[in-house]
Amino acid sequence: MRVSVHRSWPGVGETMVAGETDLRRLLAGLDPLLHEDEYVFVTSRDRETPAGVEPVLVFEETEGRTLVLPRAQAEKAGLDGVFPSAWITLRIHSSLEAVGMMAAVTAALAEAGISCNAVSAFYHDHLFVPRDRAGDAIAVLRDLAG
Repeated sequence: MRVSVHRSWPGVGETMVAGETDLRRLLAGLDPLLHEDEYVFVTSRDRETPAGVEPVLVFEETEGRTLVLPRAQAEKAGLDGVFPSAWITLRIHSSLEAVGMMAAVTAALAEAGISCNAVSAFYHDHLFVPRDRAGDAIAVLRDLAG
């Protein structure tokens, strides 16, 4: 069942469309995109984003702010990054209410011995996998898509 709920953004003339919820369609349409840079995770207790840093992800935790950013930016800013990663975007527009897609994706990667940090955003799901396993991860995702 495809859900296509149209809602207007307050004050904006555009509509937003809920994404796909059918697990078969979700998996068939994964269409993984491997981003070029190498990304790292850093943390900051002062909750400030350093100048010259443009994170692709910011998450607030009790212990501090987590940033995911290109490794070169982290090094230039003198930030110690961990988990050198490849960033993969699953280009299917998945619903935030979809059931099972990320479970299937992360289980397939786990079976291949590939660690994964997954993030769901409004339109797409994103995976951060070890940089040296990026090609393997793409192959697993393509196999999963059939």
